[in-house]
Amino acid sequence: MTIEFHTWNTPNGRKISVALEEMGLPYTVVPVDISNKKQFEPSFLAFSPNNRIPAIKDPDGPGRQPITVFESGAILYYLAEKTGRFMPKDLRARVPVMEWLMWQMGGFGPMPGQVHHFLMQPEGPARDYGFNRYHSETKRLYGVLDRRLAGRDFVATEGEPSIADFAILGWAWRHERHQVPFDDLPNVAAWYARMMARPATARGFEVALS
Repeated sequence: MTIEFHTWNTPNGRKISVALEEMGLPYTVVPVDISNKKQFEPSFLAFSPNNRIPAIKDPDGPGRQPITVFESGAILYYLAEKTGRFMPKDLRARVPVMEWLMWQMGGFGPMPGQVHHFLMQPEGPARDYGFNRYHSETKRLYGVLDRRLAGRDFVATEGEPSIADFAILGWAWRHERHQVPFDDLPNVAAWYARMMARPATARGFEVALS
């Protein structure tokens, strides 16, 4: 059965397209044009009550019954549970995956998202203040990630990536837009190249989401 993937071409959408490709799950993209406020339509609100993309409809959910899931972190967790992939079974090994998934959801997403917002504002004191504040925090978060990746191939696991890598990669994909070059982030640069070299990950970034 095919998962309906309701999304748009955003970092949060790319997290899920990468995961779906890496997990080999059949899916159909249902574009939700956020530039035209389609995320506020009642039909979307019915299963994504926060009016945010992405969201999924899985006709083959738990107990072979349909299920809907909203919020990208929850979707990644659900897909990992569904497939038994990219999430360790051992609780101790799961903890760092959940830590870094929550790190992305709570910081490495909201902060660069604000950078995007203020870069689009008219020049002036308000734009400068907002950009400087959130750009500084975004650079700090990239530094946290670089230190974490020292001597590691992946953020939270050994041998293969986890859903935490997929979540973080969705936003690192926009590093140029964040105005954060990788010149002083060698570990992030190596991890990014390693992830993008994976054929399934590459397909996740190539698929049309809008």
